[in-house]
Amino acid sequence: MMNFLLGLVAGSLIACIATISAARHPDIQARLGLIPPAPAALVEAPTRKDVRCVVPAKTEPVQATAAQTDALFSRRRFWYVAP
Repeated sequence: MMNFLLGLVAGSLIACIATISAARHPDIQARLGLIPPAPAALVEAPTRKDVRCVVPAKTEPVQATAAQTDALFSRRRFWYVAP
């Protein structure tokens, strides 16, 4: 009997908290008729700007030369990400 009473109290507290928190939400308040529904805002569609696509000029990739002996541990190698 005690388990039933404790479960009943816990369940009613959870239901009460869920109802109060749901009733504080504006959409649910409008559904319940507590406040009038907000009018839908008419937003003008953004204008599309014509963008001219330009092919980038080809560049030669950076290669390690004989003068650059520490190419393996170069910072540029670790931070450079090729497309």
